[in-house]
Amino acid sequence: MHPSHNLKGALLALLSMGLFATHDVVVKYLGAIYTPFQIVFFGALLGFPIVTFLLMTDDEEDNLRPHHPWWMALRTGLSVVIGASAFYAFSSLPLAEVYAILFASPLLITVLAIPILGEQVRLRRWAAVIVGLAGVLVVLRPGQSPLTLGHFAALTVAVSGALNSVIVRKIGADERSVVLMLYPMFASFFVMGLILPWVYRPMPVTHLGLMAVISVLGLTAGYLLILAYKAGEAVVVAPMQYSQILWATVYGYLLFGERIDRATMLGAGIIIASGLYIVFRESRLGASGNRPVTRTRGRTETVTAPRSSILQRVLRRGSGEADL
Repeated sequence: MHPSHNLKGALLALLSMGLFATHDVVVKYLGAIYTPFQIVFFGALLGFPIVTFLLMTDDEEDNLRPHHPWWMALRTGLSVVIGASAFYAFSSLPLAEVYAILFASPLLITVLAIPILGEQVRLRRWAAVIVGLAGVLVVLRPGQSPLTLGHFAALTVAVSGALNSVIVRKIGADERSVVLMLYPMFASFFVMGLILPWVYRPMPVTHLGLMAVISVLGLTAGYLLILAYKAGEAVVVAPMQYSQILWATVYGYLLFGERIDRATMLGAGIIIASGLYIVFRESRLGASGNRPVTRTRGRTETVTAPRSSILQRVLRRGSGEADL
């Protein structure tokens, strides 16, 4: 591939990650006022027009019943947990600290791909996973710093997001993209709707507008990430996700008065180094059959930021291709 294509892919990915970080800033702002249940509810509500449009344009002759109901049920449940946990983590922890913990997700994808995808992980990648998880402990500092519900929420997102990504890799080729999006969105809307009467706070029009901004940012960032992977190689584009720590540092300092401490910097560095090693290891010819990390395009999915790989398949409908 021509070097200019990789440069274009890297720049598009950097822009995508900047928009994702901006998405999280708005979530953090609203999270200081509303519970994550209310934010997820309205996020799902605003997402229904998108799914309706996809239903109208999908010419595939099939129903909305999943071909893998148990895997889809697990994916749906995980998506509900991820949405509420992610928004709570961003609301209660410094942005950089949340990202540092979420960066463990590619490491966990490597592990979960063994039983679910039949992936073979050799000693070097196992060593990278162990070192990376040690970096998570450096960030959390158990015994030295109190662990809060926000830390638990971020860890929940990292683990659940990794499992969700591997599930989509396993069943994505057999399921309609609309089904993959519709079930988690409807479940989030229904579950959060049951909780909403107990936690609801009236939202002015400006805050409803910010909810719409979150959805637009999530979709735009996902689309740019699709373009990035089309333009450049995965080994170049995938590491750009770690640029979110830079956005988090700047946004956190300027908007919320957050300062990244040494432990978070050190732990994030260890996690990123381990993740980069796994990405480059997978990208070597013959190093991996499934390459679950480099083919897991995008970051952790929420109702306001659907998986870019699913959006990609929607945009490529009619070509007969699927890259999940």
